[in-house]
Amino acid sequence: MILKIDHLGIAVKEMAEAKRAYEALGFRIETESDVPSEKVRTAFIAVGESHLELLEPSDPSSVIARFLEKRSGLHHICLLVDDIEKTMAEMKASGAQLIDEVPRIGAGGCRVAFIHPKSASGVLLELKQA
Repeated sequence: MILKIDHLGIAVKEMAEAKRAYEALGFRIETESDVPSEKVRTAFIAVGESHLELLEPSDPSSVIARFLEKRSGLHHICLLVDDIEKTMAEMKASGAQLIDEVPRIGAGGCRVAFIHPKSASGVLLELKQA
């Protein structure tokens, strides 16, 4: 079951600059971490019950670096789910194209999986189980 929008992932070229911009708007950086498996640095900003996730590539071969070569801004929408395997199976059975066939570890050690943008009208969806 999908519980809520957990966060919106925003690709940024320079984390320090992005943090300054969001802090100038009155937001507060809650947590920061490196995710070596994804080759990114993250910073989470609380917005009510949801978050904004700033994503800076830590390697030029990362997905976020390649995304930033073509565009910037909103990268993905993350949905919090109660059972990631069940949700993935239901979506696949309904015809969704999964990027991940099995969950992987994402920021904060949570289990995540991505749904291809072709299955969501051009929007990359991330499923997250806390």
